Amino acid sequence: MTVDLTTSYLGMELSSPIVPSASPATGHPDSLLQLAESGVGAVVLPSLFEEEIEGADIAVHDHLEASAHPEATRGYAAEPPAQRTGPRHTLDLLRYAKDSLDIPVIASLNGSTAGGWVRYAEKLVDAGADALELNIYRIAADVDSSSQEVEDSYVRLVEHVRSAVSVPLAVKVGPYFTAMAHMAHRLSDAGVDGLVLFNRFYQPDIDLERLEVTPDLVLSTRAELRLVLRWMAILRGRVEADLAATSGVHAVEDVVKLLLAGADVVMMASSLLANGPGHAGFVLNGVREWFTSQGYESLDHARGAMSQASVPDPSAYERANYVQTIHAYSSRYH
Repeated sequence: MTVDLTTSYLGMELSSPIVPSASPATGHPDSLLQLAESGVGAVVLPSLFEEEIEGADIAVHDHLEASAHPEATRGYAAEPPAQRTGPRHTLDLLRYAKDSLDIPVIASLNGSTAGGWVRYAEKLVDAGADALELNIYRIAADVDSSSQEVEDSYVRLVEHVRSAVSVPLAVKVGPYFTAMAHMAHRLSDAGVDGLVLFNRFYQPDIDLERLEVTPDLVLSTRAELRLVLRWMAILRGRVEADLAATSGVHAVEDVVKLLLAGADVVMMASSLLANGPGHAGFVLNGVREWFTSQGYESLDHARGAMSQASVPDPSAYERANYVQTIHAYSSRYH
């Protein structure tokens, strides 16, 4: 008997637990079709960034202002910006995905103002998004803002968006909270239907020749899986929200571990960018084979089997794990 890989996420029944997360891998019609054909349970479209929208609007406004001057003749005025203004491109992709795919389409939003979060969330819902993922990307760099103030701002944001839209709502957060478990509980209480663990904060670099701070995109590695694995296992059964795992997911074993730790779905991005959309199908087949070989009838029977609440030694996910790791490594030199 083959294992049943159906799962539930954000109140939606999915045919499989693998979901491509927001990235360029989900940003083109052809790749979306290939991902759907490979058997993914849903797709998360690339994030709609409020800063890009506002920046484009400002550029167009400046162009129109310049063109309004008498000396701005046809040969003198600058050409209008090439990029589209507003969220048109994202909304067009969303509508295409809804018309072309038989799987749920989740829209991702990265806002920068309270009004922007709500305004563009409503636009994405109106365009047909089955659910929203709030991609909260905030570096708490203000020395005058306490951890409590930062956490409160997350909760207020969720409450504002939750009051404006009725579709399922997920929040993608980073792990850098003083009390991650408590913060997850607060977000769940604020109306979040799902938590996505974790956002990868891209780190800047310094160009020594130009003496400039430069962006540097580095794809994830499997080593990053450990952080997600720990918190997935800790939070399973302790918050009402569904749990999605992302960051460091590249191989069949990665997906299996996260499902055993308690993930409702496992998201992939870097591995798809590196290997192409078809890699999702390869991983999915491997996951099916592993659970079938272990005698599982469905993911519901396997999910959370290795969560902190289920393992014989729950402390293995906390400090005891640290102590054992140090002792095990040190023994190599004795």
